[in-house]
Amino acid sequence: MYRTHTCGEIRINHQGSAVTLAGWVQRVRNLGGMTFIDLRDRYGITQLVFDETTDQAVAALGKQLGREYVIQASGTVRERSSKNKNIPTGEVELAVSALTILNSSETPPFTIEDESDGGDEIRMKYRYLDLRRAPVRDTLILRSKMAHATRSYLNSQDFIETETPVLIKSTPEGARDFVVPSRMNPGEFYALPQSPDCEMSFVEQEDILNMFEGLTKYLFKEIKGITITEFPRMSYSEAMESYGSDKPDIRFGMKIKDLTSMVKGKGFSVFDDAEFIGGICAEGCSEYTRKQLDALTEWVKRPQVGAKGMVYLKYNTDGTIKSSVDKFYSAEELAQWVEVFGAKPGDLVLLLSGVKEKMLKAIGDMRLEMANQLGLRDKNVFQPLWVVDFPLLEWDEDTARFYAMHHPFTSPKPEDFPLLETNPKAVRANAYDLVINGVEIGGGSVRIHDKALQAKMFGLLGFTPEQAEYQFGFLMNAFKFGAPPHAGIAFGFDRLTSMFAGLESIRDTIAFPKNNSGRDVMMDSPSTISDVQLEELNLILKAKTQK
Repeated sequence: MYRTHTCGEIRINHQGSAVTLAGWVQRVRNLGGMTFIDLRDRYGITQLVFDETTDQAVAALGKQLGREYVIQASGTVRERSSKNKNIPTGEVELAVSALTILNSSETPPFTIEDESDGGDEIRMKYRYLDLRRAPVRDTLILRSKMAHATRSYLNSQDFIETETPVLIKSTPEGARDFVVPSRMNPGEFYALPQSPDCEMSFVEQEDILNMFEGLTKYLFKEIKGITITEFPRMSYSEAMESYGSDKPDIRFGMKIKDLTSMVKGKGFSVFDDAEFIGGICAEGCSEYTRKQLDALTEWVKRPQVGAKGMVYLKYNTDGTIKSSVDKFYSAEELAQWVEVFGAKPGDLVLLLSGVKEKMLKAIGDMRLEMANQLGLRDKNVFQPLWVVDFPLLEWDEDTARFYAMHHPFTSPKPEDFPLLETNPKAVRANAYDLVINGVEIGGGSVRIHDKALQAKMFGLLGFTPEQAEYQFGFLMNAFKFGAPPHAGIAFGFDRLTSMFAGLESIRDTIAFPKNNSGRDVMMDSPSTISDVQLEELNLILKAKTQK
C-alpha cells in the first residue's frame, strides 16, 4: 500500500504512531535546517517536517521537492508546536524518516490552492490540475452525492432507469442541434439529444408536480439538511405581470405595479406616448443620492435592459414626496402613486415606460438589480415555486407563423381545446417549470398522446401532412398502437448543483466543461479532421467568405 492513512485523518490521538502518507506537495517552506511541506490528497492536508539534525539524507531529499511533486512519506506523528486551527489536522505533523518521490512535476501554471491565482481560461486549459483544488473537488463530490440521492429517490418511486439514444433524429424545433454525420449512411446526419427527461405514464400535471416536489424536498433535506414545505403555484401571466420574468425570484417582494391609466394624459410626453408605464418600490431607498440614481438610470439604458430612461419618486422619511417629474404631476397625483405601490416613508419608487412586453422584462431586470444592491438575494434562503399555464404558441412576425413555446408535443390545457380553432394565441400549454430563487431548475409538460390532436398541432405550426410525416413519422406511427396518457420533466441538474454549492456558474459543477464559445480548451476541441476522414464521411468543407 502507498499509505496507511489519508492526509485528512491524522489527529492528536495518532501522536507517536508510525504513519505513511501519499499525495501532492502543495507548499514548501525551507527554513535552513528544517523544511516544512504541506502534503495534500483528496481528503485534506498534513504538514510534513524534514529535520537535518535527525536524518540529513532524508532532509536533503526533502529540499528537492517542488509544488505538485507526488511523494510517499513515512514517519512518526507528533504534536505541532505552532498549531493551525484552520485545518482538521492542524494540531499534528509528521516527522519524516523515509521519503519516496513517486513523480516530479514542472511548476504548475497556477497555484493549486483554494484561492488560486489562475483565471478561468488557464484553469480550463489545465482542468486536470484545477480538479485537484479543494473547492472544485468538493463541488464534484457534492454533485456525486446529489446524483446518488436522486437515483435513490426515483428508485424508491419505482422509476426504471434506461439509457435513451445518444444519437437521434434532428427535428425542426432543434434548429441549433449539434449534428453528427453518419459514416454508414452518406449524406445523412444524427442529432445529439437536447436533454434527458423523466417520463411517467397514466398521469396528469398534478401527479408530475407532486412527484418532483417530493424529489426536490428530498434533495434539500438529504444533502443540505433543509426542510422545504411550500411550493406555491403561479401562472405565467402573473409571473410576467408581477415580476417581469417567467422565472421569478420570490425571496423578496418588490412586485411590479401598473400605473399606465393613472399617469397618462398629464402632459408628460414620455408617459403619454408609451404603451405601458410601470415600476417597483424599493424599500428604504429614498436617501439614494443623485449619483446613485444617475448610475441606475444608465444601468437600465444598457442594451441588455433596453429602457430609454427612468423616472423616480422619493417618499422621504419626513413624509414629503419628491419626483423627477413633479412639474407634470400634482402632490395629490404623486400621493396616488405612493398608494398604488403601498410605499412607506423612506421608500423609493422607480418607473420605466415603453412597449409593455419589453418594459415588463426591463423592470424585472431592474428589480433584481435593486435586490442585489439591497442584499435581498441571500444564497442560503431557498424559495421554490411552480410556474404553470404557459402560452402554447408564440407568433413570429418575421415568418408569419406560430412556433411552439416549449415543443410540438406539448398538450394544450383540455379546457382550451376549442380555442385551437378560434384563437390559437390564447391557448395555454399543459406545461410547468420548477423555479428556485429565480433560476429555472426543471421544465416539462403533459405530452400529446392523441394522433388527431398531434396532427392539429403540427398544422398550427405550419407543417404540411407530408412534412409532419417526414419529420415525425416515427412518433405518429407510435400513436397507432395505444399510446398512453403521459407527461414528463427535464431537470437542470447542473443548475441545482451550482445552487446547492452556492456558485453563480454551472461551470465548476461539471468535470470537463466547455467555455462560452462551446470549446473544450483542455482537449482543444472541436478541431479540424483530416481529408481522409472527410472523404469517409462524404463531406466537403466550404470556406465561409468574410463580408
